[in-house]
Amino acid sequence: MRKAKPKKRYLPPDPKFGDVLVTRFVNNLMMRGKKSLAYKIFYQSLEHIEQRLGKSGEPVNGLEVWRKALNNVMPTVEVRSRRVGGATFQVPTEVRPDRRISLGMKWLIRYARARNEKSMIERLAAEIIAASKGEGAAVKKKDDTHRMAEANKAFSHFRF
Repeated sequence: MRKAKPKKRYLPPDPKFGDVLVTRFVNNLMMRGKKSLAYKIFYQSLEHIEQRLGKSGEPVNGLEVWRKALNNVMPTVEVRSRRVGGATFQVPTEVRPDRRISLGMKWLIRYARARNEKSMIERLAAEIIAASKGEGAAVKKKDDTHRMAEANKAFSHFRF
């Protein structure tokens, strides 16, 4: 057991939008400490989204599309393994708000990397657009997680 709860680390807001959530996303997107490259990928993918969705005439805000996509990907319940009397049960639990955001971001990035477009900018843009419409691999992951929790609802009394 820990003696004390660790202090919460606060992130600086990103330079373009002044949003802490964007900084968190970029930190998850970053590989090998290349933060400027991660920012470039994120900002250019938002521009790519604005170009693709703005063809119909009215301007589209890429940041709003990203926020909508993130909300569509964030899970509300998940299953956790719990050993009771030699048997392991998948117990459905509520997801903390901070963890919801983290899981949503990680799933978006993970399934964007798995796509088949040419550059990471195009992959991320395509996954964000798909998630904002309620489709795509990241949304499917959320639905599978919810379905798993629903199937194991009978074991919810083992919650810790």
